[in-house]
Amino acid sequence: MAPKKNAAAPAPSIVPPSTAKPSHGQTSASSQPTKPIAASTKPTSTKSTVRNSTDAQEIALAVWDRYVQDTPQRVKLIDVFMTFLIFVGVLQFLYCVIGGNYPFNAFLSGFAATVGQFVLTASLRIQTNPQNKADFGSISHERAFADYVFGSLILHFFCVNFIN
Repeated sequence: MAPKKNAAAPAPSIVPPSTAKPSHGQTSASSQPTKPIAASTKPTSTKSTVRNSTDAQEIALAVWDRYVQDTPQRVKLIDVFMTFLIFVGVLQFLYCVIGGNYPFNAFLSGFAATVGQFVLTASLRIQTNPQNKADFGSISHERAFADYVFGSLILHFFCVNFIN
């Protein structure tokens, strides 16, 4: 609960908007730059969309280059495994939609194993990433991997038992 304001404390002086003179490009109330109002709105041209698409490509390439340069090999390996798990989950879902879901509990078990393994792997990635050393300083990489293996064994035990 927020503390109550003291009634004896003086209130800050507020200058009425009519007497205040805003500086060039700023409003008096919020001190944020004003945006000029366009005289007419024109649809965007194809040049701007082409420029935006090249900007998006440049951004994507810059993000990829930074990922390749700055990410340790161990984290990249975990990312490859997570990508594989996404591919397997999508493949299982497509098979269920196209091929049918006769043993539905088998589909649920397989899909739950894929999603659960993805979540466990994401947790392992977070704990072993050197950039998160401040948050997980007391947990060694070996301990994080042991927890990952233990959680994976429990997950797969339940998924196999769910199939019947």
